[in-house]
Amino acid sequence: MKFLVIGLGSMGKRRVRNLQSLGMQHVAGFDPRTDRQQEASSRHGITVFGDFETAVQSFQPDVFVISTPPDRHMQYAYLAMERGIHAFIEASVVEVDKVRQLASRVRGGQTVIAPSCTMRYFPGPRKIKDLLAQQAIGQVLNVNYQTGQYLPDWHPWEDIRDFYVSKRETGAAREIVPFELAWLNDLFGVPQALACVKAKLTDLPADIDDIYHCLMRYDGRVLCNMTVEVISRPVATREMRILGTEGEIVFSADGNSVRHTHVSMKEWKEFKFSQGTVEKQYINPEEPYIAEMKDFVAAVTAKDASIFPNSLEDDCLVLDTLNALEALSNCL
Repeated sequence: MKFLVIGLGSMGKRRVRNLQSLGMQHVAGFDPRTDRQQEASSRHGITVFGDFETAVQSFQPDVFVISTPPDRHMQYAYLAMERGIHAFIEASVVEVDKVRQLASRVRGGQTVIAPSCTMRYFPGPRKIKDLLAQQAIGQVLNVNYQTGQYLPDWHPWEDIRDFYVSKRETGAAREIVPFELAWLNDLFGVPQALACVKAKLTDLPADIDDIYHCLMRYDGRVLCNMTVEVISRPVATREMRILGTEGEIVFSADGNSVRHTHVSMKEWKEFKFSQGTVEKQYINPEEPYIAEMKDFVAAVTAKDASIFPNSLEDDCLVLDTLNALEALSNCL
């Protein structure tokens, strides 16, 4: 199986590593930036291209791994669909109508086109899902969740004005809202947007909102108050507390753990997680991304998109919620 990684920035290089960790022998990369081509070639020993059509004609890929800025995802996803090439797409942020149309055109076919849902592979969300399935806290009533990391710490090697996170449509905080909803929706369903306040609180040199406060209701009863920001420094924030009818679950990045209690328990029960393998200048471990790519490769091998846990239809629902939240914010 031959993989062409489209976009050799931070995430594209991670995807190259993921595929190599899975033993994939035929991996090439495309990026118009010469510096990124050189870095990917020297670090990972892959063939690189600076021209897309040359890459496709010369390398003849079976799979695209689309790791470009979000506003270019659909451009390459449609090219994949038209050529019968399987495609893995990083999380969607924009162009919901194109995502929806793409979903309808590939549905039931043998070309697998699937969007990322990496957070579902992290140990914290997995443990929370297990506990909820076991009814460990009874019926869920309320969720408070905050996640964030100071934007200049995302890519310390480059100015935020040099990549997509500084653009309003693909702004960093805006991008993370669907990234988080992809795993929250897996736990709780599809939310109703109730309220949203987004704003720019810092002097970051970009015309973006750096914080989103989102109030949603899941399944007609569970209230979820989610804050996504790109302000937290010097350490990233990921803190969640879930209240149930009979107990609580707490997920904390500071302790890298999930703990829960129940009215029948005298003490909290805590599950600690390994830090995993963290590459230099990255904060997240490699293992969840490798596991995600492994499932995608399995789906491609079987030509069965249902093997992968996320779908284009799921991403449409996530983007519908993002757009609904922003519409509510604009009404304030």
